[in-house]
Amino acid sequence: MKAIHSLHQNLPATNLPNPYRLPLRIESYQDFKIEARPRQKPPNRAVRLAESWSSSLQLQIETAIHKSLSHSNKHNNLVNFEDMQNTPTMSPKEDISEKWQEIHGSSEWDTLIDPLHPWLRREIIKYGEFAQATYDAFDFDPFSEYCGSCRYNRHKIFDKLGLSKSGYKVSAYIYAMSQIDLPRWLERSQLVDTWSKDSNWMGFVAVSDDEESKRIGRRDIVVAWRGTVAATEWYEDFQRKLQPIGEGDAKVEHGFLSIYTSKSDFTRYNKSSASEQVMKEVRNLVHFYKSKGEEVSLTITGHSLGGALALLNAYEAAASFPGLPVSVISFGAPRVGNIAFRDELYQMGVKTLRVTIRQDFVPRMPGIVFNESLQRFDDLTGTLEWIYTHVGVELKLDIRSSPYLKRGFNLMGFHMLETYLHLVDGFLSTTSTYRSDARRDAALVNKACDMLIDELRIPPSWYQLANKGLECNAHGRWVKPKRDPEDIPSPTVELHSQNHVFDMQTHYALEPLFAS
Repeated sequence: MKAIHSLHQNLPATNLPNPYRLPLRIESYQDFKIEARPRQKPPNRAVRLAESWSSSLQLQIETAIHKSLSHSNKHNNLVNFEDMQNTPTMSPKEDISEKWQEIHGSSEWDTLIDPLHPWLRREIIKYGEFAQATYDAFDFDPFSEYCGSCRYNRHKIFDKLGLSKSGYKVSAYIYAMSQIDLPRWLERSQLVDTWSKDSNWMGFVAVSDDEESKRIGRRDIVVAWRGTVAATEWYEDFQRKLQPIGEGDAKVEHGFLSIYTSKSDFTRYNKSSASEQVMKEVRNLVHFYKSKGEEVSLTITGHSLGGALALLNAYEAAASFPGLPVSVISFGAPRVGNIAFRDELYQMGVKTLRVTIRQDFVPRMPGIVFNESLQRFDDLTGTLEWIYTHVGVELKLDIRSSPYLKRGFNLMGFHMLETYLHLVDGFLSTTSTYRSDARRDAALVNKACDMLIDELRIPPSWYQLANKGLECNAHGRWVKPKRDPEDIPSPTVELHSQNHVFDMQTHYALEPLFAS
């Protein structure tokens, strides 16, 4: 606690407007005593019945709540929105080099969340934008032979997505497959001749450049995992089986683990698993920068399914690199494992900040009924190894806190990452209204949904390639253009990059990674 008090003595105070109570809640990780308990077999039929009943009941309650809400102060909202359109979308970057450990959870973000400190807000949004990049760069077009890949090579992805000033450069891409049948996670082309029939691009590894490293006080390695925006039914299939991980009693959902660890010699992009790809790159980067005497951190981020993969990645990284600061910042992530999995992450020092929205159903899954709330009955039931449990500190937001968001019932809109980032940008505290000087462009919320009030005149689902990817050729015909050769995914190029750019024996310098 002394470190946190010292932090707030030196950090600028957060300016809050007149208090107004909002229905938001901040929940934090509770340290439970772990005792040996007899294993018990769950009543499968009762579990399924209770989950089905609870899901239906909660859906009806949420619907009734949303129908009772109404708009207010629309005129003032429109005036504020018009004023924001003539202001920069980013705040000045502060030097957090002396306090980065507290910002990244060394004291479980105690006193930094409510009120939300502006330095922490900026860091949350920074990592959230890396996670959003995995959606914006992804090829969802089923008529493209490259459906399921990244539309840009790693050298220009940030330039194409407006992240050239982020202070990070991508060093490697991650590909994943699954050896079990999982619904709607693998995007496939409808064409016969495609880049891959088994794998999808699942994210990237990036590293801070010299200037950003100086500002944040260490060399930061980032892993961003792509998620899914499928309906909540998708996650109902991810609550049937917990599979052991590690050497203790930890167990995780077998579908998430399959995506993270699956590989096959018969594939082009997953001869090594997503786990092996990311750990190889992180290992090379950690060894390289530590050999130069630098302080190094690992920050893993993801939304939805990506948040689940981020926890699995953090578990493996913390076990592989004892003493390396590992943090997870997730958005709208489901539960991943059991109580033992949560406790092992905590014991290994992994710091997890879990951003959720009250109206989003995905963070309630799997285990709508049978979850960490049952731990209070341990004296009667024993430790239930088969129940799902959330990990870390929760920052819970509410759709109703923003004057720019519709009050209707919109499951997909509630779950969109851009909705999360909009609410984070405007959040001050549980006793304050949406901050009037929020900088992030509100129009981004409607990239792939219809969440903004109609008065703002932002069309729904506006983010797409010009002319839906078609170009007019020299003969006046509209055609689907060929990709630039450098943007075509190539397992040979990826392997060559990983094997040679970070050759630790010859100590190749990383200057080409940051060449302008």
